[in-house]
Amino acid sequence: MIDFRSDTVTQPSPEMREAIFNAQVGDDVFGDDPTINILEEMAADRLGKEQALFVASGTMGNLVSILAHSNRGDEIIVGDKSHIFKYEAGGASALGGVAYHTVKNHEDGKIDPDDVLNAIRDASDNHNPQTSMIALENTQNMCGGRVLDQFETKIFSDIAKNNNLKFHIDGARIFNAAVKLDIDVKKIVEGADSVSFCLSKGLACPVGSLVCGDGKFIESARKWRKMLGGGMRQAGFLASAGIVALDNMVNRLAEDHENAQKLAFGLSQLPHINIDVNSVETNLVFFEIDLEYRNLVENALNQNEIKGASKRERWRFATHYGIESSDIDITLDIMGSILHG
Repeated sequence: MIDFRSDTVTQPSPEMREAIFNAQVGDDVFGDDPTINILEEMAADRLGKEQALFVASGTMGNLVSILAHSNRGDEIIVGDKSHIFKYEAGGASALGGVAYHTVKNHEDGKIDPDDVLNAIRDASDNHNPQTSMIALENTQNMCGGRVLDQFETKIFSDIAKNNNLKFHIDGARIFNAAVKLDIDVKKIVEGADSVSFCLSKGLACPVGSLVCGDGKFIESARKWRKMLGGGMRQAGFLASAGIVALDNMVNRLAEDHENAQKLAFGLSQLPHINIDVNSVETNLVFFEIDLEYRNLVENALNQNEIKGASKRERWRFATHYGIESSDIDITLDIMGSILHG
């Protein structure tokens, strides 16, 4: 199968499988798992933060961050196309009593700083909730994996600081952003009070994410993780793959970006495809297929065991570890045979 549905479908590398087999483990809830401890130290160092916390998923990472930064009845500012708002089941509201105040994500994933400033509530007015946090997503999934650079993120960290708010970065694919910008990931998240990133997407681990921040924040996030059922005991088996990922899988993300560019260009040469090649910055390729050809293309891909993610007219193909340049050629040939016909 050629599986473009998501970069979450990756299989662990041979090095990861060996590390999992040989992992030294203990009870992480007691702080006794040596492999977890090593991974958390590595993650904190890579992102320039005091401490890190291993969590089960990116959704859990964002949720414990929101809960650690907010109180019941507070409100957080997020993009209207952000993962936190669209795809995390309203967890902050359901479990923490925290409301979402959405501002517009433009097509390039960016948010107008004035919109954020205007969304900050005056808590001295009894009609208003307390604004507790601003959250950005980088890369911005629903806007095509677009990248925010360190200058753009600094604008929002300054807004947060000047208004006594916390600033969180949902960095599920933050290493894709760093590779695209060719800078140290620390620079992108420098002003963030907290940042989460996924091991189980482009870094190809089977399970897990990390949350990074200062010691007080991590202490609170750790307690929230426990309440959410995220104390996973001998989780060093999973953390061992994360250590391999941070050592070996970050730089190879450039291959995913190259394959995405190749795919986007190839799709742009096909009839009945609508795609903005210039919008493809990392490993996510969004495009549209004319209505009368949509089912034909989907059937042809399914027959050849090629899978992508489609929702109505909009399709997303994600390149990742396990997708080779030859897979792009095969996919374009099959789609071309239908669309040219």
